[in-house]
Amino acid sequence: MTDNKLITPKKLQGFWELMPKEQMLFSSLLEKIEKVFVENSFLPLDTPVLEYSETLLAKSGGDTDKEIYRFTKGSTDMCMRYDLTVPLARFVAMHKNELNFPFKRYQIGKVYRGERPQKGRFREFYQCDADIIGDGELSVVADAECVRLFEKCYNALDLDVTIEVSNRKILSGYIEEINKTDKTIDILIVLDKIEKLPMEEILHQLEEIGLDKNQRETIVSIIKTSGNIKEVSEKLKKISKNELFLSGLAELEQIDNLLSAMGGKKIIYNLAIIRGHNYYTGTVFESFLTGKRELGALGGGGRFENLCGYFSKDKMPGVGMSVGITRLFNLLMQENYFDLFQTNEIECAVINFDDTLLPSMRVVEQLRQSGVKADCFYENKSFKSKMKEANRRQVKFVIIVGENEVNTNMFTLKNMTTGEQATMLLSDIVETIKSDRMASLTLSNRN
Repeated sequence: MTDNKLITPKKLQGFWELMPKEQMLFSSLLEKIEKVFVENSFLPLDTPVLEYSETLLAKSGGDTDKEIYRFTKGSTDMCMRYDLTVPLARFVAMHKNELNFPFKRYQIGKVYRGERPQKGRFREFYQCDADIIGDGELSVVADAECVRLFEKCYNALDLDVTIEVSNRKILSGYIEEINKTDKTIDILIVLDKIEKLPMEEILHQLEEIGLDKNQRETIVSIIKTSGNIKEVSEKLKKISKNELFLSGLAELEQIDNLLSAMGGKKIIYNLAIIRGHNYYTGTVFESFLTGKRELGALGGGGRFENLCGYFSKDKMPGVGMSVGITRLFNLLMQENYFDLFQTNEIECAVINFDDTLLPSMRVVEQLRQSGVKADCFYENKSFKSKMKEANRRQVKFVIIVGENEVNTNMFTLKNMTTGEQATMLLSDIVETIKSDRMASLTLSNRN
């Protein structure tokens, strides 16, 4: 290939890729979250990245429609999934007779949104979702279970996070009381931007929708309600006697009781939590780093009563949560939460010299089978060059394999951090490395 045919390597804006050490850290977060899902009796599911457009567009609306990647192949009109919830609804509707209810599933995968790339916002990103789907009905206990599961995910990542909970029925009930039900979606879209736009603009948009001065002031008062359940309840009960309004408040009170029984801790009730997707109908919640709410939500979820209605005549309500792990990881990297220096691609390097390649490869295989992350520096380089390579790659342990080591079955293990080295059996080397690993893990957890 000549120079004038070379293509400059570049990637699409808004699409994410990591260097190996960063990817190792990211993968470890995914593993921790998946462990939480499994321990709480959620079942794995993986749906296609591409869906028929009529499936994904069935219950979107608002800004979501503008963000969907949609295209045709031949006569097939399709979209790339923008979340994992609508594909779940399609799956449950298709396989209802084969599933046990309540159906508890988790899914970890990439989703795609064609929004403008900006700080903390991507066009391709991972979501870690867990949902509970009922057959005909679903107790509010499921709502509390998802909120608690949400909290457990962040606990597993050792993050200090506050969960903020609300219920859409409260706002919808007030909107019903003022006879603006046909404008519910429009009003909620405006209110969902209350932390992003000046109050004057919020009030102006509500006026354009048709709310009078008293209605605008009341609904803003509702949206600004925040605190513990007692504070929220006392304020809201004075605002409306609408049945839907009081039903939403009663659900919040029940969830608070359930979360107390389940060990939930950092929970705040905040009526400004609405969630952008139109399929949420009741409980909604989001997570924020404690003391750093200005950094934005790290994930969220909520209740949907009618999502499957577009795919089935049977009522299948559900509630779910999603950790926006890509945004979270990107934020933690910016906050210097991780120590990349302590993230090693190789735990132990085997350095061979003399004619010991085959015995060295056997040593590497035995180490790997014993649970040690090992590799062999088998390139035809000098011993000194290989030791420099081990230092450059921040490998903590090196095993030296020469003819004498092969003949005696005793190998030299060097700790590259302390400079200490000793000759021992391979089995003892494995125990030494694992003991050091545990000691490092314990120290890290203490810090």
